Amino acid sequence: MPATLEEKQNIENDYWRDSEHESPQTDSIYNIVNKMSEAAILLDCFKRHEAMLSPNGRVLELGGGQGWAACAYKKLYPDAHVTTTDLSTFAVASLPKWENLFTINVDKAYACKSYETNEEECTLDIVFCFAAAHHFVAHKRTLLEIRRILKPGGKAIYFYEPATPRLLYPFAYRRVNRKRPEVPEDVLITSELVKLSKESGLDVDVDYYPSLIHRGPFETVYFWSLRKAPVLQRTLPCTANFIFTKNSV
Repeated sequence: MPATLEEKQNIENDYWRDSEHESPQTDSIYNIVNKMSEAAILLDCFKRHEAMLSPNGRVLELGGGQGWAACAYKKLYPDAHVTTTDLSTFAVASLPKWENLFTINVDKAYACKSYETNEEECTLDIVFCFAAAHHFVAHKRTLLEIRRILKPGGKAIYFYEPATPRLLYPFAYRRVNRKRPEVPEDVLITSELVKLSKESGLDVDVDYYPSLIHRGPFETVYFWSLRKAPVLQRTLPCTANFIFTKNSV
């Protein structure tokens, strides 16, 4: 396991540079099929929180990888000003592939850390990420940056994040790293993220989201059980959407 934040960031960057299916020089059908299977989850998340989204405001995606989720947002809301970002310049370099596929162009794209964006203070209506926040590591610094760039009353949404109670973190951590060993994965400890958000001046709501979309057989049974017994969603590892709000005061 990488010991430092910088080591983890370097592994992420090297992955986007060298990946057989996701590097800038490749045009892999496997990447397209994989991302479009995830797109069904993203669209379900958008629909679930449609009332919070901004159809014509300023929107920033953090940790967007190749930017396909930002393209989906722009396709749904063409009047929004959409910016996508990622830690890796190699990831952002693949954005034109998705712009061509979606037949749209996002308004801006650049590489940055989740806690060091190029956005001006109090200028954004929405900040979002999709299945990316568990890679941020520097969570409090990221939340402070989100608070800085959001307008008063603005919202940030971490869509489809692996979350767990603190007690079960070691189990959940081992599981996600067995699934994708080439890049260090992590799991958000729900209580810790709630605590950090409050310390950063953001209100937070946790929307437990045991989606059955694009699950394997065992996962389908597990998440179906969580759906049938909502109390388990808080006591066992579960995917969740985290909604942060910057107070208007």
